Amino acid sequence: MCRRTNRRRTRRKSSCAAGCNVVVQEHGSGASRARPALSRLMSEIGAGDVLVVVRLDRLARSVSHLLDVIEELSEKGAHFRSLRDPIDTSTPQGMFSLQVLGAVAQLERALISERTKAGIAAARSKGRLPGNPGIRERRPEALAKMTAVQRASYGARVQSNMNAWLPTVRRMRPDHNWDDVARVLKQRGVDWTPERLRRAVKWLVTERLADPKLLDRASPRLPEDRLMTLVAGISQSNPDLSLRDIATQLERLHERTPRGSAKWSASSVKNLLDRARRLGLAGEPLAP
Repeated sequence: MCRRTNRRRTRRKSSCAAGCNVVVQEHGSGASRARPALSRLMSEIGAGDVLVVVRLDRLARSVSHLLDVIEELSEKGAHFRSLRDPIDTSTPQGMFSLQVLGAVAQLERALISERTKAGIAAARSKGRLPGNPGIRERRPEALAKMTAVQRASYGARVQSNMNAWLPTVRRMRPDHNWDDVARVLKQRGVDWTPERLRRAVKWLVTERLADPKLLDRASPRLPEDRLMTLVAGISQSNPDLSLRDIATQLERLHERTPRGSAKWSASSVKNLLDRARRLGLAGEPLAP
């Protein structure tokens, strides 16, 4: 896959016949969403750029994943083009062709899956054991391959919804410990344990999709300093919240005010946010 851009400065030059300025190679299956190179490329694409692939099935083999990528490109004002398919999302005809060919690719994979299941059933009827003989015999090379597949599957799950929680992690870490970050995310519908969250971020850091500083140890803070940065983190993660909304969230998190009360008022939240703004940790004042 590659990216065609009008910008003068790029990481890598190429004499690609499609006119691309940056060429990226992804060594992995198009059926997997664990695509570190694709994720990095998507984060760099801007308005006016074009994501170019050789074939449609090199980008994705499910309609949902394909449309997710196209939607993200559209939000950035970018386009998509496949060299061997009549697809160019800058035109209505190209968008229609994209959806049709994506559905055909998904149907083909479903048929392959059905044939595989039929083959397993036939083997069972003849008394043969299903599965990988290397795994049953605990061969090192087979176990290593299985571990790699499991890691790829885990990476696909992490990347499938990281846009829902990674921005909050970036705003709060390492100023807050993992318990605080997990509690804020839970209020936003992402119910992860602190250890599971830390493990997901560690995977992203290993794949160079996140800043290693996110894994730094959180420094000890005074109770009031911790509340100040926690309130600033909640405000930054959802700027539409009012002071009263933040107070309600703090009560749900069972956080006590600086004076030890379980009941939060808008004025208490405002005092903490005012301190955070003076330190450059928060944005504009919020509505009561």
